[in-house]
Amino acid sequence: MSLYRDVAIVLRTQKLGEADRIITLFTRNHGRVKAVAKGVRRTKSRFGARLEPASYVDLQLYTGRNLDTITQVEAIENFGEILSANYQQWTIASAILEAAERFTVQEHEPALQQFLLLLGSLNALAKQNYDASLILDAYLLRSLSVAGYAPSLTICSKCQKPGPHKYFTLQGGGSVCVECKNTASATPKPETLELMANLLTGDWVKAQASENKFRSEASGLIAAYLQWHLERGLKSLPLVERVNMNVNMNVNMNVNMNANINNA
Repeated sequence: MSLYRDVAIVLRTQKLGEADRIITLFTRNHGRVKAVAKGVRRTKSRFGARLEPASYVDLQLYTGRNLDTITQVEAIENFGEILSANYQQWTIASAILEAAERFTVQEHEPALQQFLLLLGSLNALAKQNYDASLILDAYLLRSLSVAGYAPSLTICSKCQKPGPHKYFTLQGGGSVCVECKNTASATPKPETLELMANLLTGDWVKAQASENKFRSEASGLIAAYLQWHLERGLKSLPLVERVNMNVNMNVNMNVNMNANINNA
């Protein structure tokens, strides 16, 4: 039996037996970990409330053959308790947590950049530093970037011709010039691509000043681009409430491909 200690964010939980739970964790040093929390569903459990989704915790575990076991938990920040009081914030947090799990394919494989990105996004969401919808879209874009799927937004993704360009293609990796476009290319507004670039680079002043119609189009493009690379969409994304935005997740695209982008 090998003991180890780490800090982690709870991604999700599921029932196990009569009193236990399987906790999916995103740890700082060990990547995604699945662990058993024994007796956590009992009313007298020592750390039941500390292991809810979006909780940031310091814990001790010992390795098992199939699942690790949690032996100690100390709460650092209960983001879930803060965010669950607001429906929009909670649906966005749920989409972020689901995306974080999808971006960590292998268990026990360290992914520090993804962990810090998740932690920073939940913290910004809880503190309401920026518009919640923008935080979600920024998180998705940056997670794609860390995973090696950053969309090209300022140059043609195929020939590297400087932009901005009128067309955007999922298969081609982002913006494309008129010579490189294909029949599946979208034609987003230049302001939409500028907003996406600002979210990717962290220019929040310009991002916050963007108009709702460009935020709506950017959200649709990001959802479609995410689904293309993850091969299926996030289940929680359609539940996201985007306040004061007439969001149409179906991007106006002439898409001729196998993936059903309109359900992103």
